[in-house]
Amino acid sequence: MMASRTTIAIPGLVRIKSGALEKLGIYCSRCGFRTVAVVANSDIPAGIMVSAKKALAAADIQVAEWFDCAEASFEQAQSIFVSLSGDVSAVIGLGGGRALDVAKYVAFLARLPNVAIPTALSNDGFCSPGASLTVAGCKRSLPAAMPFGVIIDTDACLAAPEQLWLSGVGDLAAKLTAVRDWKLAFHATGEPVNDFAALLSDATVFQFISRPVRDQEGVRLLGTSLMLNGIAMEICGSSRPASGSEHLLSHALDRISARPRLHGLQVGVAAYLVSRLQGGQADAICRLFKACGFWDAIRNDPFSTSEWLEAARLAPTVKKGFYTVLSSRDCTDEIRSMLEGDAALTGCFTA
Repeated sequence: MMASRTTIAIPGLVRIKSGALEKLGIYCSRCGFRTVAVVANSDIPAGIMVSAKKALAAADIQVAEWFDCAEASFEQAQSIFVSLSGDVSAVIGLGGGRALDVAKYVAFLARLPNVAIPTALSNDGFCSPGASLTVAGCKRSLPAAMPFGVIIDTDACLAAPEQLWLSGVGDLAAKLTAVRDWKLAFHATGEPVNDFAALLSDATVFQFISRPVRDQEGVRLLGTSLMLNGIAMEICGSSRPASGSEHLLSHALDRISARPRLHGLQVGVAAYLVSRLQGGQADAICRLFKACGFWDAIRNDPFSTSEWLEAARLAPTVKKGFYTVLSSRDCTDEIRSMLEGDAALTGCFTA
């Protein structure tokens, strides 16, 4: 049996509702954060930036530094960390994954609380115990601390481009195949499975599947589901509840593709393929993607068959010692058959 972790960090501040950004200052004041540093995407919509600054000023919260984040790199995070003033009591990440990962890592280096405010729900990275950053130009997943707070303004997320929403749906669906890979690893190699983390990860998907609608309630459900999946990773101390062979395929695509797509779009398609290889959950994933328009979005900008086949060959080597269904056999021919003949994938791939 896997030993229980002695300490599990989970967000103590969670607000997922309409107008949450307008109360940012109130939330900071209640937590005792009087002086903050903000790391925001350099291309964040002006209205969101104005709302955040106004909310902080209304509660007399001092913004010691406002950093425009142009890249998700270790070097950017290090530069911000070095320039932090000594009176900062929290680091706020505002915007997309780039700013949220940098803010999370800066807070980790500074041993300060981090408040994550995603303005789109394209993946589960806003509430996870790691930060995806480039180091000397190479993408790495670096250890970090879980956010102290998660604030999701459903109005802001609903206003984000639909592609980002669909990316979040794809990343969420991947949890079904990730958990199944985890259990395959247990039977093949004896890798321990944390049953509660696996159960929580599965539950996050089915919570959303029951109502996959892009409206206020749908944003609340998706945001909650992605957040809880990040907590599942913290519970077991690994990415297993969220990442399996479907992520290996996506990482391989990032390396070889002439035009990598949004992470969640790649991972979502990969999750469907992997679910077919695993022999489970393919119908549930297909119904979800059909209901929310995911397949239509892929058909509007189809993937390259040759790149996906190359990714299928490369994927088992991406993460050494990480057992998945791709480790059990050479799946390239099976994936080729699906890309060419699976009815659900019609129009999703070009030659």
